[in-house]
Order: sequence, then structure tokens, then C-alpha cells
Amino acid sequence: MPKAKTPSRIQELTPAPADPLKFPDPIFLEGEDEALYRRLFDQVTAAVSPRDIIEKFWVHDIVELMWEAFRLRRLKVSLLNANARRGLKHVLDPLTGYGEASDLADAWHARNTAARKAVKRALKQAGLTMDAVMAETLSLKLDETERIERMIAAAEARRASILREIDRHRAALATSRTTQAIEDAEFTEVTQATSTHKAA
Repeated sequence: MPKAKTPSRIQELTPAPADPLKFPDPIFLEGEDEALYRRLFDQVTAAVSPRDIIEKFWVHDIVELMWEAFRLRRLKVSLLNANARRGLKHVLDPLTGYGEASDLADAWHARNTAARKAVKRALKQAGLTMDAVMAETLSLKLDETERIERMIAAAEARRASILREIDRHRAALATSRTTQAIEDAEFTEVTQATSTHKAA
């Protein structure tokens, strides 16, 4: 049986190759579509075509910020839908009286068919639609929705800033490469001229 080779001293001192850089996995909220996130990431990566590790980090930031804006918009709608019962109570109160409005709004929220028909009928008699209910709901949650809108605007501003940074980064790299090429050409020209002078 052949004797196993022992590693040389050089092999012992040579560090193992580092694992390729792995970005942390995104964190998803309940009900979010992970496959949609992956598709978004692939499409942004294809559009930006990152050229180095710095741009790869920026691509991840861009996708995270886009996903955050999508998430916040969805949560804003969910916030309004979750509070539509309160908005409906406020709209029905002058039409049916507070007690009946409260009971009707609760049954409507529970998706009771009869209650939903009664609500639709009451709104129609007053010349109103569910838009009035959602407008009232928005007024009740205006502070929260305005904060969400500011968060969305901040995420979109940061995304736009990163895209500008990518453009500046690429412009700086192009300038650096052009400068280096000129310097190399000048060095070659000087070297050749010196060699010719010596030969003469």
C-alpha cells in the first residue's frame, strides 16, 4: 500500500482560499413573495451589470430599497383596509345613528352579506360610495400614512443616490484607466526615444 504523502511546509503555511463572498439572505415578512424578490434581484442585476464588488454591494442596496418601497406601499393599503370599519362608522353615524352605524360597520367588516347590502344602500341614498368611506379612513390614519409616505420617499431617494454613485464610480474608473493608458504610452515613447539615442 503506497504511503500517504505528508504536506510540505509551504503547503502548511499557505492559507486556504477564502470562501466566495456571500451576501446575507433577505428577511421577508409574513405573506411576502420570495420568488418575486429573486426575480427583481435578477432583473436589477441584469440592468446594472455590476463590474466589481463595490457595484455588487450597490445592486444589493438598490434591490433592498426597491423592495422596501414596495413593502411600505402594500402596508399602507393594508393599514387603510384594516381601519375601514372605523371610517365606515364615521360615515354612517349621521345617516343611521351611532348605535346602528357601529353594529352595521362591525357586521360589514365581518363580511356579512346582509350588512354589506345595507351599507351599500345607505351610502347610495346619501349619494356616497365606498370612496367616501376610504377617504374618511385616510383622514383617521393620516399621520401614519404620511409617515409611511416619507419613508417611501426616503427609500426612493437613497436608491436614486446609489444609481448616481454607480455612474460616478464608473466615470472615475474610466478616467483612471485613460490616464494610466496615456502615462503608459508616454513612458513607452520616452523609453523608445532613449534607446534610439543610445544606439546612435
